[in-house]
Amino acid sequence: MTSRPRRSALYMPASNARAIEKARALPCDTVILDLEDGVAPDMKDLARDQATEAARAGGFGRRELVIRANGPDTEWGEADLRAAAAVRPDGVLLPKVSDPEVLRRARAMIGEGIPLWAMIETCDAILNLAAIVAAARETGLVALVAGTNDLAKEMRCRPGALRTPLLPVLSQIVVSARAAGVTALDGVCNVIDDDTVFEAECRQGLDWGFDGKTLIHPAQIATANRVFAPSSEEIAWAEKVVSAFTLPENASRGAIRLEGKMVELLHRAEAERTLAIAAAIRAA
Repeated sequence: MTSRPRRSALYMPASNARAIEKARALPCDTVILDLEDGVAPDMKDLARDQATEAARAGGFGRRELVIRANGPDTEWGEADLRAAAAVRPDGVLLPKVSDPEVLRRARAMIGEGIPLWAMIETCDAILNLAAIVAAARETGLVALVAGTNDLAKEMRCRPGALRTPLLPVLSQIVVSARAAGVTALDGVCNVIDDDTVFEAECRQGLDWGFDGKTLIHPAQIATANRVFAPSSEEIAWAEKVVSAFTLPENASRGAIRLEGKMVELLHRAEAERTLAIAAAIRAA
């Protein structure tokens, strides 16, 4: 599991040159230049050209740059993937990954080295999650992204503010990501103008185990960054756990007592990850 922060992953339509330029200065962890849902069919070629030019020009600083291509089975997919291969972004996000063959076809088109991200947004994908993550090492898959709008459409459910009908599938996405050692990103929140609603959804995603959230508007970045960053209390506790296990008397112990709690080696591993993420955020 990477310690690279992915608290906020912002979709920006690559057909909008001004949006791309703005993304270079936004405080999100990841910029996703979108060639798929956010781009009309008659703008696909322009979006591809602008995304690849932006990747070639750089200027995104510490931000991770990901290109969301159209699916390999669409009329634009192969051209998108070939173009991405030429400019080598930090990742390529594939939509509607319903089985591992989608990953394999994409890998064959872009060659080796560029990490793949997978949108999990179909009922078939949920049923095939085990096979998808089993192919992670083979295909270079590093992240699962919940496509909650498409999932709700396919399931014909009504998520509501609490997203109750989606929680079982969101849990499956997290479990599958953890089994494969890849990042799990929560789906977008369609509410832009009410930060209370957005923060509640971020905290729900954090409680369910997601590493960060995909976003549809720059106004959502600050809240996502704050919610998905380790809190000062979490950092302080992590430091205590790591420090306690480094004491000579605890060097060979699998569990210790710390401030009235039993702490095991698994807690040390999680504490070390918390501190690594906090350090990476501070260094950004």
